[in-house]
Amino acid sequence: MRPIPPMAPLLAMLALPLCMTVAWAQAVPGDAFPAHAPPMPVCNAPREGVAACLGGRQCLCRFERGGSIAGRPDGYRWDCGVLRPSCAEVPAETAPPAAGMQVFPQITLPEPEGWPQRR
Repeated sequence: MRPIPPMAPLLAMLALPLCMTVAWAQAVPGDAFPAHAPPMPVCNAPREGVAACLGGRQCLCRFERGGSIAGRPDGYRWDCGVLRPSCAEVPAETAPPAAGMQVFPQITLPEPEGWPQRR
């Protein structure tokens, strides 16, 4: 019988979480990228400032700083926060004022004694 190499237990410990993750991902119902879904738009340096409708919200491609708390590196990401407008809202076109309403400029006439009044 051959002796067990010293690295075998370590490799088995590293492979176990990977196998469990793959098994769990296959057991989750649904698909992260359905076949009928359009491709995800790319957010990178040339596309900075571009807006796209993602999930019913108008998202903006921008550079975000990473950090140790978030565990993310610096990079370009879609900003789809709660303060972003939804895609369904179409701004109403501004109409000219009604024809019956006229706006006259304000005219100020000086006082006969001069302005400001002196007493």
